[in-house]
Amino acid sequence: MAGSHVRPVLVGGHESARGADLERLRGALPGAAVCAPGRSLQDAVRAGLAAVPEPVVVLPMTWGRDPVMVADTARTLRWLAAGSGRGRIALADQFGTVDHLVALLRAAATRTAARHPGAGLVLAAPGADPFDDAELHRVAHLVRTFGTGLEIGVACVVTDADLARAVHRVRLLGAQDVVVVPAGFAAAAPSADALDGAAFFGPLLSDTALLRIVRERLAAAEHDLQHGHDGIEDGLEADHGHGYAHSHAGLEGVGHEHPHGHGHPHTHPHRAAPVAPASGAPAPARA
Repeated sequence: MAGSHVRPVLVGGHESARGADLERLRGALPGAAVCAPGRSLQDAVRAGLAAVPEPVVVLPMTWGRDPVMVADTARTLRWLAAGSGRGRIALADQFGTVDHLVALLRAAATRTAARHPGAGLVLAAPGADPFDDAELHRVAHLVRTFGTGLEIGVACVVTDADLARAVHRVRLLGAQDVVVVPAGFAAAAPSADALDGAAFFGPLLSDTALLRIVRERLAAAEHDLQHGHDGIEDGLEADHGHGYAHSHAGLEGVGHEHPHGHGHPHTHPHRAAPVAPASGAPAPARA
């Protein structure tokens, strides 16, 4: 089994409710830990190093909308890899990219249009920072533009009321029925109050498809580590350009205390394999 010779650690940010939506995968990944960035990640990696002689491979579970989580994970691993974990820690490529997310949501829109003519779609994900939330709105625009003509709404959910309001807005725009699709790793349907009469599409990917991609990422990271590449330096650059991107023209000598980027709005992982829909469930393919 791919990735069976490593100790997996799945680290999740806002797209997985800080790892809570990933817990269902642990039973199929022997020895796996699920955690959030920071101290939880540090403890999980240390426990893995102490428990087994095999490498610990950390997989950032993101669809590309949480580059800060990837960079924070890399910073934690860089510190651990400089000590007792030297040569035994690897950072895998992130699970997916925004392009993968758009493709899967377009497929969800196509299926929704076929099953519910005249329906509207709400893309729902836990609320994050303004930049990651803005990226979800950009994703929705791409799904709407290159999809099947469905009205597409967005819910950056902090409370049930956030999702209910998004469902209501799509109804006001003329949708006869509304279907909520998770733009993250959630599998459970939201509460009835949050859905406000809308249908739940189900998880974006089946657990079988999720696990297949996870194992691909783990196996690739293990292979790279055997050839001297732990992926940590790549991960440190994940949030480069995340946030405000602006010119300093005419502002020479003026101090800036806020973070800023350098011209590109989201990250581009170096080696992540494409995730392409096939028979209703995406499968990874590594070049």
